[in-house]
Amino acid sequence: MTINPKYVSFRGPPVSDADILSRLPEDMQQLLAVANGFIMFDGGLHIRGACLQPEWHSLRNAWEGEHALHSLYPSILPQDVPLGEDCMGDQFVLRQGVVHKLAAEAGELSPLGVSLSAFLEQAQKHPVDYLALHPLVQFHREQGRYLHPGELLSADPLFCMAESGARVHLEAVSSQKWVSFLAYVAGQLAKLPNGTKVRFKFVDK
Repeated sequence: MTINPKYVSFRGPPVSDADILSRLPEDMQQLLAVANGFIMFDGGLHIRGACLQPEWHSLRNAWEGEHALHSLYPSILPQDVPLGEDCMGDQFVLRQGVVHKLAAEAGELSPLGVSLSAFLEQAQKHPVDYLALHPLVQFHREQGRYLHPGELLSADPLFCMAESGARVHLEAVSSQKWVSFLAYVAGQLAKLPNGTKVRFKFVDK
């Protein structure tokens, strides 16, 4: 599978977690042999690597760490490979060779119906539309920069809130803290009937 270097803004460190690498599907092993995870489109897509540090880039941390994705979201299984995430913290996982997308605010997992190779191919052909990078475009227009490694975009109000139709304020925040916050939101929303008025506020401390 081919990754166009012109889209890559960050490359992960050398492989330091050979055990986790050996447990990955063959296509992901081949991908990480070329680059041990990376960030594309100035923060639009983050693919995790077989490393222990930094934690936000570590496959092991997202798969088996204290805040592993399957422990945060019931829809994700322990055997799902936490492939990566988009600029808003929506997650991509590999399940039986097929890429699935987790809508992080709602906790809903949906199959994209493509292999890892096809997913990356489509992402490079139509990044803004395929990966829904419109918030990143807005953030760059308003703030004059893109995301640094280890950052995601926070949205206030959240996109799942009715108020988001008027205006959403975007900020660059810690990726790990934002994902944990989104998991908390999804867990709370699952307990509430549709139409309930709620307000969530993220504090990046």
